[in-house]
Amino acid sequence: MKQSGVPRSEIFLTTKLWNNSHHPDDVEKALDASLKNLGTDYVDLYLMHWPSPFARSDELFPRDDKEKIKPGDTDYVDTWKAMEKAQKTGKAKAIGISNFSKAELDRLLKEGNVVRFLHPTPPFSGNNNHIAKTPTPQVPAAHQMELHPYLQQKDFVKYHATKGIHVTQYSPFGNSNPIYSKGENMGKLIDDPVLADVGKKHGKTGAQVALAWGIAQGHTVIPKSKTESRIKANLEGDFKLSDEDMDKIAAADKKLRFNDPSENFHWK
Repeated sequence: MKQSGVPRSEIFLTTKLWNNSHHPDDVEKALDASLKNLGTDYVDLYLMHWPSPFARSDELFPRDDKEKIKPGDTDYVDTWKAMEKAQKTGKAKAIGISNFSKAELDRLLKEGNVVRFLHPTPPFSGNNNHIAKTPTPQVPAAHQMELHPYLQQKDFVKYHATKGIHVTQYSPFGNSNPIYSKGENMGKLIDDPVLADVGKKHGKTGAQVALAWGIAQGHTVIPKSKTESRIKANLEGDFKLSDEDMDKIAAADKKLRFNDPSENFHWK
C-alpha cells in the first residue's frame, strides 16, 4: 500500500479471521497480527472466514496424530461477539462473514448488537458517515461466498437483500480455479456455451461475462489472478448485460458448489 502512493483512506482493505483463532480471547489478537502484517492500524472490513472452528493453535491447520484437522468447540456466535468488540476499538471499520449457510446466518442475526451500515453497498469509505447513529438489529456488513453462474443461489441472494447485507462473490469463475478438485472432470465455467454466446454479442470473453453477471446484481466480484494480462482483462468485465442476457445466464445454473471443505473441517 505504501509503495502504491495511494492514500490509505482511498483503499478498501479486507482481511479475515481464520478458523484456528475463533476463541473469543484470540479474535482481537489475530486481527492485531493481520494489521501488523499489512502495515496499517485498521481494516475496512473484517470477515469470519468460516463458521467452523479449529482447535486453538498457532498452526493454521492444527492436526491430530492421524494428520486430520482438529476441530474446535467455540460457538461461532461467541466468535462473532468478540469481533463486535474488536470493531468497537476502531481496528475494523465493519465486520462480516464468509461461507455461512442460511441457518447459520439466521442464528447470527438474532444474537448480535452491531451498529450496522445504513447503505451497505460499495464503495465503502474510511469515515463513519455510512453507519447508523443508533444500534439496530445485528446485520453483518457483507457476506463473502462462492457465487457464479453455476452456483447462483438465487433465493439466498434475495434473502441478503431483504436484510441489507452486501454480497461479495468469490470464485466467480467457478471450477476454473485449479485448487478445486470437484468439477475438474467437466468443462470449465468460463468456456460454457451460454457465456460464450453472450460474450460474442458484446465482444467479451466468457470470463468477462461471468464478472458482468455478478456486477449486474450489485455484488462485489473478486476474481483472483497473478497474471498481468488476466488482471487487465478482468477489469474489462464491468459492462452492461441486457435482461435477455441475464435470463440466458440464469438458465445455466447447475447448483454446483466447488469449494466445500466441510468434511475435512468436521463441520456439518
